[in-house]
Amino acid sequence: MMFTARINVMPLRELLDPQGKAVAGALERLGIGQVREVRIGKHMILKIEASGPQEARQIAEVACTRLLANPVMEYFEIALD
Repeated sequence: MMFTARINVMPLRELLDPQGKAVAGALERLGIGQVREVRIGKHMILKIEASGPQEARQIAEVACTRLLANPVMEYFEIALD
């Protein structure tokens, strides 16, 4: 079976997000001052061939922990279709 894993990788909430700060400042300068916080991360879509959803999720988690996310600085979320 083919599964789609939608993965969001974001900086840990405790860490400063310099990209997010830069974008927040730019929005303020553009007159969009209602935005209070910006966090910037990565979104990835993996097409995974697996025997079932549990195996597909496990494959996605291994991919995240080994390559796609740095656990020292980032966390990840997986949504499986």
